[in-house]
Amino acid sequence: MTIAMNKDWAEACRDLMPMTVGLRRRLHRHPELGLDLPETTKAVREALSGLDLDIAQGPSTSGLMVTLKGGQQGPTILLRGDMDALPMPEDTDLPFKSEVEGRMHACGHDSHTAMLVGAVHLLHRRREQLKGNVKFMFQPGEEGHHGAKFMIEDGLLDAAPVPQAAFAIHISPNIPSGVIAARPGPMMAAADRVMIHIAGRGGHASMPHFTRDPVPVACEIVQALQSFVTRKIDAFDPIVLSVTTITAGTTDNVIPEDVRMSGTLRSFSATARARAHEGIRRVAENIAAAHELSATVEYEFGYPVTENNADAVAFARKVANDLFGKQGYAPMPAPVMGAEDFSYVLQKMPGCMVFLGVAPEGVDHRHAHACHSNRMMLDEDAMAHGIAMHAAIAERFLEQGRW
Repeated sequence: MTIAMNKDWAEACRDLMPMTVGLRRRLHRHPELGLDLPETTKAVREALSGLDLDIAQGPSTSGLMVTLKGGQQGPTILLRGDMDALPMPEDTDLPFKSEVEGRMHACGHDSHTAMLVGAVHLLHRRREQLKGNVKFMFQPGEEGHHGAKFMIEDGLLDAAPVPQAAFAIHISPNIPSGVIAARPGPMMAAADRVMIHIAGRGGHASMPHFTRDPVPVACEIVQALQSFVTRKIDAFDPIVLSVTTITAGTTDNVIPEDVRMSGTLRSFSATARARAHEGIRRVAENIAAAHELSATVEYEFGYPVTENNADAVAFARKVANDLFGKQGYAPMPAPVMGAEDFSYVLQKMPGCMVFLGVAPEGVDHRHAHACHSNRMMLDEDAMAHGIAMHAAIAERFLEQGRW
């Protein structure tokens, strides 16, 4: 395949922008949460109506696996876009802002879905020339609901034709618009939920000596955990530990019986993850015991590390440079502590996730409202780059049969 052919993708996808922008805005107005997204799935099906595709849906979620069979025998590649929103308010002045109170597409999944639909249309136009097949994974439940894992367990990835490689795009307002960014190895972190219960003995706030007050013990544990991170964890195999909720008490003159805390643990290796789990338990239990209280620590295991295949990243970099020039790709010096359930897909097959810069026009990307902000906005024109990347990655992989 020639570079000129790749450039054709960048130009051709512009024709699809009115549909892509319209779909993105429709989804943005009507955000849905979790594993069951009936309106979002309906919008995707309508946008794909009339195309020669196979569409499958599993029993566990409303996710769709769309298969486009090429005109020639060959390998299969998976392109993925997530579809769910976040349970948070939207504070923008967009004319198409969320119409559902307490829900917002603040992580760009509306754009991910719209770009993937655009890629289906673009590749469908050239299906007779494709040397293999493309599977498009429209996935719900990325925001903490393990949607990718459910779709895998439903057998949607293992159904014929079975993909040999996977690729995904995640937008970022904190990267210049249209720029593709990635790195080999760890791209995003593993994410676990930490829950700590400190059991004491309540009583009158004027007589703390008759109680076993869990509140100062909770405060001491929080501070000690920060010291544990900086003194017991290798700085070159880092973790982030944030205690984000502390719940205790009912009124000002009663020392409560207990305190419940929760937070998030992010890590990039199994070694750091295991060491953090053991250390958090040790710190909490022993500080509580020193004050004649008890502490119980529980973990809710979240997404694994999103691990990019080095050959896939080099492949994506070459495609981005061919499409958009030398300035179209920016290597990431370090991974980010956010987590992604595309990690489950990458455990099954080699591939990569890249970031697509969508800094709003006139806004310095370094100061743009980030993903998960109630004021997050994006440059919709950059979605053309996302469509082109999906299509060009798929075509070139099928042409070569490997990363």
